[in-house]
Amino acid sequence: MSTVRTAAAVVLAAVSAFALSACGPSEDGAADTGSTAPSAGATASGTPSKPAAPPKAPSSSGKPPASSASSAAPGPSASATDADYDVFPCSTYDVTFTANLAEPTTSSYLLKITNKSGKACRALGHPVVTFGALDGQATQRGKAPGIEDALRLEPGESAYAGLLGGAHDGTGKTVDSIALTMDTESDLEQKPLTASTPGLYVSPAVNSVTPWVDNAEDALSL
Repeated sequence: MSTVRTAAAVVLAAVSAFALSACGPSEDGAADTGSTAPSAGATASGTPSKPAAPPKAPSSSGKPPASSASSAAPGPSASATDADYDVFPCSTYDVTFTANLAEPTTSSYLLKITNKSGKACRALGHPVVTFGALDGQATQRGKAPGIEDALRLEPGESAYAGLLGGAHDGTGKTVDSIALTMDTESDLEQKPLTASTPGLYVSPAVNSVTPWVDNAEDALSL
């Protein structure tokens, strides 16, 4: 009987040991499980991934295409092709006027105009001169240049003309003033400019006036 009990105890001890090993992991197994499972702390402390690189800026060496406006060569301007296109004929509104006795025996006077305006103008043709209350105007003497070649007067510049009344031949009359208007080749109404000419003798057949020139000597010798 004691032998049977002893054998039963051995069997029972063996079964108990087997049951304990089957119910729980060993210390080594537990350690292995802990080392392989990722922890929450490891995930949180992991290095974040880098953000995507921003798009590259255009190369500084790249040049924008030239616009058609900047690449097109400018055409010639009116001032480049014709510097005098806007220079108009002088009128009495643009000039001052004087008359000075040059030769008493022939009643010769030097006429002078000066550009008083702020812009250039052209002294066209001959002065238009009337004698006091007498009818008619001075006869033109000599050929005047065309409008394109007419004397150009900048502000402050002067032009001259010679007026001849004529010698006393018994056919004329004496006047004490003359009036001047400018040839503008237009129907512009002008205010006559007057000058004193005491004792100016006017011969109907001899009186004359020269075209405008740029100096007094030529005005009296034409």
